[in-house]
Amino acid sequence: MANELRDFLTSRRAALSPEDVGLPAATTPRRVEGLRRAEVAILAGVSVDYYVKLEQGRARNVSEQVFEAVARALRLDDAESRYLASLLQPRTAPAVARARPALQSMIRAMDVPAAIHGPHLEVLGINHAGKALLDDFDAMPAADRNTAKWMFLNPRARVVYRDWAEIAADVVAVLRASPVGEELSKIVGDLSTRSAEFAGMWAAYRVSEHQHGVKRFFHEAVGDLRLNWQTLRLPDGLGQTIVIYSADTGSPSKEKLRLLNSWTAQPNGAASRTDSGTVHQES
Repeated sequence: MANELRDFLTSRRAALSPEDVGLPAATTPRRVEGLRRAEVAILAGVSVDYYVKLEQGRARNVSEQVFEAVARALRLDDAESRYLASLLQPRTAPAVARARPALQSMIRAMDVPAAIHGPHLEVLGINHAGKALLDDFDAMPAADRNTAKWMFLNPRARVVYRDWAEIAADVVAVLRASPVGEELSKIVGDLSTRSAEFAGMWAAYRVSEHQHGVKRFFHEAVGDLRLNWQTLRLPDGLGQTIVIYSADTGSPSKEKLRLLNSWTAQPNGAASRTDSGTVHQES
């Protein structure tokens, strides 16, 4: 945990120059990239010795006032601030075995893609439309039902996402914001040894939270789709979320999504994923 704290704070210091935070520009060569520890201490209003202890994980009972001062000094956004708080006061991730049956029934009743995620991007449930758009996570071994693992280890992800590198970096940033603990260490350790791309993105210490936006998808049956996505956080304290995808009313993607759902619903898998019958492409 001390190493995570040190590396995160070091990475945030490295991302800032004295000019970024209103300090005089350096007049001599700097041995370190970004801000020095002493400069962060000045900006936060704490002693250099205390900040060094904080960065090394040796400071105890960090007050809210000091925490907020350091977050301001390093220009942390809300997600980064919450991540720093989790490093200073680690929280135990709840054990997640499965999603409630009522949640599974709810997403199965939707005609748009939807998936239930656990606190470390575990895929706990996915509906028919979600399988058609992304992949059949239910058919995978339980250990592989994780969005981060799928993104880096399953070739299908690079087909589905037109902007794979951007989306993959976002997934890593969301994983970074998940509860610190044994489960996260297992996922990160596994991916770091099996994917150099993941290891490089993880080392960037980017932190983000899955909220909402627009993504581009591709499916062999219908071509390109442009879909909105929204994350709904469940208020049960288990860290589960539901991600829902939808298309703008009247858009080509709306019709493509309808066709995709209808195509994949054919009995006995009458069509295959590699069939080439497509509707017109979106730019």
